[in-house]
Amino acid sequence: MNDIKGFYEGTEYQTPEHKISLLSRLFPTFSFYYKLFFIVWGDSRKIRKGDYDSAAWHDGSARTIKALEASGCQLQVTGLENLKVIDRPCIFIGNHMSSLETFALPSLIMPHGFDLAYVVKRSLVNYPIFGDLVNVRDPVVVERVNPRDDFKVVMEEGARRLKQGRSLIIFPQHTRSVDFDPKKFNSIGIKLAQRTGAIVVPIALLTWAWSAGKMVKDFGPVIPSRTVHFAFGEPMEITGRGQEEQKRIVDFIQRNLDKWRAEN
Repeated sequence: MNDIKGFYEGTEYQTPEHKISLLSRLFPTFSFYYKLFFIVWGDSRKIRKGDYDSAAWHDGSARTIKALEASGCQLQVTGLENLKVIDRPCIFIGNHMSSLETFALPSLIMPHGFDLAYVVKRSLVNYPIFGDLVNVRDPVVVERVNPRDDFKVVMEEGARRLKQGRSLIIFPQHTRSVDFDPKKFNSIGIKLAQRTGAIVVPIALLTWAWSAGKMVKDFGPVIPSRTVHFAFGEPMEITGRGQEEQKRIVDFIQRNLDKWRAEN
């Protein structure tokens, strides 16, 4: 994994100044989805040919970020120095706001030596075309029908991925939401870390530039005036029952969301 070179350098990233085409300024949503279609279509072809590996996943993720920036959106990422001190598979736990984080996180995390797997709901695996990109990375799939069954799957399959040397990305919310509700942010990631001894890394994100659609939730309008933020927190070991660590993650997310919204 260490041979993957990122599109950024250093421990922070901010979209550099660049020219936005007239088409993108007038029709940012069309501009972005037009580019995204060809990114996904090209990656799907690689999957069918058996030529889709970790590097290809990273590159598709990076191209998606660049497509979003070309549409006029600004991206700010902080806390990447926290990834440099981790020397084993870990569990990334963050809030879930839009489709963007699913596409973007691989290219932000993988250059630091992590192989990744998501915990995803069944509907994403079954999604036409896009589902191929999710399924080929061997995710941990939950049904979102019976919480007990989902818990068992995450504990067993999540532990197996970690043992294989892969880090996990978990969004503990039941569904994506622009509003963060700590009461709906469960502790399944903490419990998996407690059981496996894995390190936990909190992620706070504000990805509202890729908004939810009225007819198709995954593909709503792109709103360039909304800056996209990602912040990676300090790694933490789980002690005791993990209640303190769960609170620290929730506080980290809430604190960053409040700050970003006040700045926007």
